[in-house]
Amino acid sequence: MSQQLIDAIKEQEKRLVLDAFDEDIAFEIGCDLRARAKAVNAPVSIEIRSSSRRFFFATLPGATPENQDWGRRKINTVLRTYKSSMRAGLEYNAEGREQWPDVGLRYEDFVIHGGGFPVTVKGVGVIAAIGISGLPSIEDHEMSAFALADRLGIKMDSLPR
Repeated sequence: MSQQLIDAIKEQEKRLVLDAFDEDIAFEIGCDLRARAKAVNAPVSIEIRSSSRRFFFATLPGATPENQDWGRRKINTVLRTYKSSMRAGLEYNAEGREQWPDVGLRYEDFVIHGGGFPVTVKGVGVIAAIGISGLPSIEDHEMSAFALADRLGIKMDSLPR
């Protein structure tokens, strides 16, 4: 199942590529994520950030400071690896490697659970990341991926469980 899940996430990352990204697009994606989370009463923290600046941040009722910190660490993982935080964790696990010290991702600043998703621009690469935290790992991941898919008009299936 792990390889099937890794392959499904790779396919998402390959397909979910924006033509452009700026402050307005980040705000629109962030507002869409907030509306999705609010519609299902998800107690999440939502952040969109590049390596140098925050574009969007929101928390919903029930989210804790720990969720905010996990979101930050998921984004750090994406910005270091150029892949979703969930995929990074699955791949390291499949290779028998630990986040620290094997991969060099210190626990204080990185986490390899679902919810961090790359914001990739066609012809440029990964320029930012979305970080969602507060739901189970796969649900955090899907929330970010589905928001990008909807923005692009792409039908996205749920990940294999």
